[in-house]
Amino acid sequence: MLPKKMEEALNGQLNAELYSAYLYMSMAAYFESINLAGFANWMKIQVQEEMFHAQKFFNYINERSGRVIMRAIEKPETDWETTSDVFEHTYKHEQKVTSLINDLVELSRSEKDNATYNFLQWFVSEQVEEEASVDAVLQKLKLIGDFGPGIFMIDQELGNRVFTPPAAVTGV
Repeated sequence: MLPKKMEEALNGQLNAELYSAYLYMSMAAYFESINLAGFANWMKIQVQEEMFHAQKFFNYINERSGRVIMRAIEKPETDWETTSDVFEHTYKHEQKVTSLINDLVELSRSEKDNATYNFLQWFVSEQVEEEASVDAVLQKLKLIGDFGPGIFMIDQELGNRVFTPPAAVTGV
């Protein structure tokens, strides 16, 4: 059985994952509007990843006899000045998500909820990957600047990204 305090916190994280998907869809729409289809693709893959994360939380809460409570999703930003601004925002957002996951880990420890602690370890590792992935794009953008042919080269590269769900993951 899922401790009530943990259930509420996991529902909060489920909402945060849905917000992340919503934010990245907004970023994809922005990139589509300025004809950067590769950047838009990269963000659409992020949407799929965030929805996958949300589904993991949804399933886990139910598996532990908790109750999923859907909440309103905050309106995301819709405009940015440059591609770098979008990825700076994305990087800060992923750092915030990492902090939220770390808070859940701490709560699972204080609640002595070892099952949830174990479940959250996948997300701890995932956030390392998420931050590194965003930072890699951001560092390239810093090297080339926000204007010129380099943007189109990165756009082509980002257009090749595909979503591959993790294999053999429980709680999905």
